[in-house]
Amino acid sequence: MLDKQQGARLANLWDEAKAAGMTEPERLLYRSNLLGSDKRITNYGGGNTSAKVMEKDPLSGETVEVLWVKGSGGDVGTIKMDGFATLYMDKLNALKGIYRGVAFEDEMVGYLPHCTFDLNPRAASIDTPLHAYVPRKHVDHMHPDAIIAIAASKDSQNLTDNLFGGEIGWLPWKRPGFELGLWLSDFCAKNPQARGVILESHGLFTWGDTAKEAYETTIEIINVAMDWFAEYNSGPAFGGAAKPTLETAERVAIAKRLMPAIRGLITTDERKVGHFDDSQAVLDFVTSKDLKPLAALGTSCPDHFLRTKIRPLVVDFDPAAADIEKTIAGLPDAVKAYRADYAAYYERCKHADSPAMRDPNAVVYLVPGVGMITFAKDKATARISGEFYVNAINVMRGASGVSTYVGLPEQEAFDIEYWLLEEAKLQRMPKPKSLAGRIALVTGGAGGIGKATAHRLMQEGACVVIADIDETALAAAESELAGRHGKDFVRSVSMNVTSETAVEAGFGDTLLAFGGLDILVSNAGLASSATVEDTTLALWTKNMDILATGYFLVSREAFRVFRNQKAGGNVVFVASKNGLAASPGASAYCTAKAAEIHLARCLALEGASAQIRVNVVNPDAVLRGSKIWTGEWKEQRAAAYKMDVDDLEAHYRERSMLKLSVFPEDIAEAIYFLASDMSAKSTGNIVNVDAGNAQSFTR
Repeated sequence: MLDKQQGARLANLWDEAKAAGMTEPERLLYRSNLLGSDKRITNYGGGNTSAKVMEKDPLSGETVEVLWVKGSGGDVGTIKMDGFATLYMDKLNALKGIYRGVAFEDEMVGYLPHCTFDLNPRAASIDTPLHAYVPRKHVDHMHPDAIIAIAASKDSQNLTDNLFGGEIGWLPWKRPGFELGLWLSDFCAKNPQARGVILESHGLFTWGDTAKEAYETTIEIINVAMDWFAEYNSGPAFGGAAKPTLETAERVAIAKRLMPAIRGLITTDERKVGHFDDSQAVLDFVTSKDLKPLAALGTSCPDHFLRTKIRPLVVDFDPAAADIEKTIAGLPDAVKAYRADYAAYYERCKHADSPAMRDPNAVVYLVPGVGMITFAKDKATARISGEFYVNAINVMRGASGVSTYVGLPEQEAFDIEYWLLEEAKLQRMPKPKSLAGRIALVTGGAGGIGKATAHRLMQEGACVVIADIDETALAAAESELAGRHGKDFVRSVSMNVTSETAVEAGFGDTLLAFGGLDILVSNAGLASSATVEDTTLALWTKNMDILATGYFLVSREAFRVFRNQKAGGNVVFVASKNGLAASPGASAYCTAKAAEIHLARCLALEGASAQIRVNVVNPDAVLRGSKIWTGEWKEQRAAAYKMDVDDLEAHYRERSMLKLSVFPEDIAEAIYFLASDMSAKSTGNIVNVDAGNAQSFTR
């Protein structure tokens, strides 16, 4: 049978009371969101929905038929009203008269903007003709695993006929586009009783005269397929297990070792972010007898293929022996071989006008007994690519259980991957942000400077792990950052930087979350104030433990990761003006901060040959949002200057040369500069952000 979740029937979520008061476009949106809410129906960005609606023409005032259809690049689960393209049906029908045949079908995409209704800026997708030329008011095109398992079977037409009779038809493989739209139109004319059609190696089209009918037909047909697989596909998956499945802790430990090693090997023109999946569906596949032959066939559905490449890389790892060092040693040759195989595929299939070969590295890495690792330009894409390959696993499981699984033919796969229309869409994408694909760990991440730094790095596209000892503040900071930038871009780890074990665990969690590390911002801190005779050994040790030893421990762990990745690295210390300018009544704090600065200099010397840069930002008097200024330190400094606590910020501002207050965002901006390629040729440097203090001028 399919993945265990596949055995549970889809629920009919349609609420007629809710839908009754909606307009037709609103019911389309409602239907779309319902369908997209369950990954068994379609995955992120997959599938399309449409409705043909009677609207008032803004020019003529006449009532005309308008196609509302999911726009290019949208997701039915999260789409809003502005995500639909709107086109005049009479103009779409007129396109049939200028169509020059299958050899010229791509040119028809250029005519779609001429069919736009009401100046809607949402671009129409390549699937628009598929919806336009089905002569029903409401059309759904979904990619359910259970249906694609039939569509990707060697005898998919017979399976379709036997399972659905004449209710659901079957069409052979055809790349999405204008020609397929005409095929669907012809099918509907010849099969007026049909409620839908299965497209070979692709997915499901269903339709109805109302939004409710279309939705319920889609759910019903998928449930029929799921029930059938549950009954007739009960044998061992993929030929049965050939390798053992390691325990969870072992799987995680191996993933933490493999991910940065792989990431370093595939970091060429762009950095990549990783995702790890050891769900049961994945484990069943990566431990099976048929793993290698099925993986070599690649995926079938175009949506699966575009997200996961021509085929995955099966990592040479034996869970029965579990020699991870041997596997890591063999990774360079494995990656090199995959690239060569991809280049050969490109040469075999390219056309005279094909775009230049893109990144030849694998997206999906299958590790026997451990799970699946995916790498992409950002976390969301890596996660979604993994989700699509799980869909492909479910499809292979279903198809091979009742028939023979058939992947997309190589030339067809290439023609989709290097489709000129797809290339044009890629070229229109915005330029990546300056830290896209970079992964940062920020200690003291729940405080003012730490959180401001995380926000600044995430603004530039970085994935950030915030670490802090204050778990309550940490959870609040993660929630705030996720709300501003998206959950895929931030994780949190509880970390006491004075604990060797805690630091190692925090870095391990970072590697598992994102696949590697590029930037360490060492910011965890405290502040203390006492004359030397009143400074206890405990106070002295606490300063040294957090501000010196803590910085050493996190830096050592970062260097280990950087050297493992072999792709350089970047360390930024948040020290203090007091590391350069001595201050009375704070000998422990000043000495520890001076130690930080000198440690950074030493690390800059050690890291340079491996392209590991180490720099320092020296703040001064950052009161707002800073955790160290919320307790005794603020009161102690006010007492030292014989003033009221509320006057302290003004005192520091007036003391500065520029007469300006320093805020967490100011420190974050300096950290971003040192963490980015703008400072690519700087290491061992100190940037003071103190509004000007002559005592702390570097010499």
